[in-house]
Amino acid sequence: MVSVLPGAGRRLLLASLCAVAPLVPLTAVPAAAAGALPPPVRPEDRGDHLTVVVRHAGAGRDGTYEVSCHPSGGRHPDAAGACRALEANTRWGRDPFAPTAPGTTCTMLYGGPATARVTGTWAGRPVDASYDRGNGCEIGRWDRMVPLLPKMGASAGTS
Repeated sequence: MVSVLPGAGRRLLLASLCAVAPLVPLTAVPAAAAGALPPPVRPEDRGDHLTVVVRHAGAGRDGTYEVSCHPSGGRHPDAAGACRALEANTRWGRDPFAPTAPGTTCTMLYGGPATARVTGTWAGRPVDASYDRGNGCEIGRWDRMVPLLPKMGASAGTS
């Protein structure tokens, strides 16, 4: 094979390849798959603890609930289900409790007067999130967190 690079160019190319080679295993996972699973539970995540305060949701739903994950427990009617919902909504680099982005177009549906506030620690980070059901985006945001938040709507009494 005939090289078209001068000696200095070959050395620069070789040095660049040597510098990048250790990074190849880090990029072996496709980007789409990398965000598909929640990050692994780290020792510092074992203290995941949230307090959920629900108001105006109706009898049997209003109240203050505490849930711990890794392992699941606490004073929550479905602590294990709440932890599963949290883990299903956790993606690396994204806040599972993030509010609806400003400027988002939402359907003008009213889901009722229910509100919730979630505080505590999740995945080693502080949480202070508010939920309501004032439009379609907020209803969807709430519903993604069921059963951490109570199921609402016509079929709320059934599982």
